[in-house]
Amino acid sequence: MESLKVLRSTQIIILGVCIALATIVSTVILSKGLLQIKKFSNEVIDVTGSAQKQITSDYVVWNASFSGRSAQLKNAYEGLQADLETVITYFKQKGLKEDEIVISQITTEIIYQKNDKGNPTNDIEDYLLTQNVEVRSYDVKKVDNLARQSTELINQNIALISQAPQYFYTKLAELKIEMLSMATENAKARAITMAKAAGNKIGVMRSAKMGVFQITPANSYDVSWYGENDTSSFEKKVQAVVTASFAIQ
Repeated sequence: MESLKVLRSTQIIILGVCIALATIVSTVILSKGLLQIKKFSNEVIDVTGSAQKQITSDYVVWNASFSGRSAQLKNAYEGLQADLETVITYFKQKGLKEDEIVISQITTEIIYQKNDKGNPTNDIEDYLLTQNVEVRSYDVKKVDNLARQSTELINQNIALISQAPQYFYTKLAELKIEMLSMATENAKARAITMAKAAGNKIGVMRSAKMGVFQITPANSYDVSWYGENDTSSFEKKVQAVVTASFAIQ
């Protein structure tokens, strides 16, 4: 009976020792795991990569307008219609196609007579009618030349008011994908250089964030936090920025 009690006591002691050892071992393993997690979380390198590319606009939009004025609305309208025919004929002679010309609706402004004090009265003096014509084309150089030469219409008694052409690039969606890839590669190259200087290597990319796109004139260095989208220049420069984090090995 006494030996049985001793055996049970021994078993309890051994069990307690095993539990204690297991606790110690699990604590050590957990501590190492936490240290590895902390190391995994902290030892990163943050870099910014960029890419630039020159592009040439492949689409243009040009607006021009002209006006007609008369004391009779009908006469003003008829005169404006005659001027429109002259303008369209001139455009076609310069190589424009029918589907490249968009004719907007006419806007009408009533001009009232003024009294001796210079204040407007209720008496109508003239009707001023304005016609806007928009040109949209993939032939950028043709429209660019037309916009420069359009003052020739003055010789036909048409005072054409020309706006500056707007230049666009229609393959921007595909270009963005290409530029993001280039910017990411640039970020990785910078991370490799920085880590190598410290005697380390980089591992997997932890995160990446795309910056705003900057589309500026070819010789411009203007940027903004919301991104530039220049339409004033034929030759443009596109810049993409990527911020990335890489693990350090």
